[in-house]
Amino acid sequence: MSGSPVAVPSFGQRLQQTFASAGHLCVGIDPHSYLLTDWGLDNSAAGVREFGLRVVEATAGRAGIVKPQVAFYERHGSAGFAALEDVLREARAAGLLVIADAKRGDLGTSVEAYGQAWLTPGSPLEADAMTVSAFQGVGSLTQPAELAARVGKGLFVLTATSNPESVALQTATITRGELTGASVSAGIVTGVNSWNAAPLGSIGVVIGATVRLSDYGITDEDLAVTPILAPGFGHQGIGFDALHRVYGSAAGNVVVSSSRAILEAGPYGIADQVTVQARELAAVFAA
Repeated sequence: MSGSPVAVPSFGQRLQQTFASAGHLCVGIDPHSYLLTDWGLDNSAAGVREFGLRVVEATAGRAGIVKPQVAFYERHGSAGFAALEDVLREARAAGLLVIADAKRGDLGTSVEAYGQAWLTPGSPLEADAMTVSAFQGVGSLTQPAELAARVGKGLFVLTATSNPESVALQTATITRGELTGASVSAGIVTGVNSWNAAPLGSIGVVIGATVRLSDYGITDEDLAVTPILAPGFGHQGIGFDALHRVYGSAAGNVVVSSSRAILEAGPYGIADQVTVQARELAAVFAA
């Protein structure tokens, strides 16, 4: 007689556990061409594989989250994806929470397949969460969101990104439906939160550290149970001391992403730089 099925911890629960045990720092795995050169690696599938594995090794035990930028692997075709599979597998084996920065988005069975590729347990590309786009509406992400809920995975929906080209579109006003009058970004937050529950949901948003929430019609109260993936720290000039100013009472939900500011330390300095940034960030939360 089989027992009752074991409940799978939600991504929100696992994210909270990671925050408590390893902090909020997320190390980006972004093998830019210039970084590969600086690291003495070839701009090839073998090079990006080695780069990613070195970042994983330097992060494990010093921070709890990594975020591979899929595009830098995808440009090397099938060999690049094979390299990424190795990096994802080693990161998860090291106990790191892995966010695949894939920025996928589509409709129906297509977006369902994207979710299956990145979120299905045992998939070659399995990650703990993935970034997605809601340009076709938050409802278009229902199938990957439901998959994430079933298997303990997460999504981060592009919402208020840190690139200046996004501002006009993301602050535009919705003119139809029940969200009439809200900004596009605020509408995304509302849609995302329909899937979330206290204390922390599994469907998050991407809100850059360079933005002001008020410009997008968003308040920190709107993000009370919402995971936030926050690029823009470090290389874009935003220090960790801005965390509470930007995200207010929702700062405790923030995955603080730092990429080039860490990676530019090089293969022999990256571990120390991860340690330094993790300690600096911990001090901000302890203040």
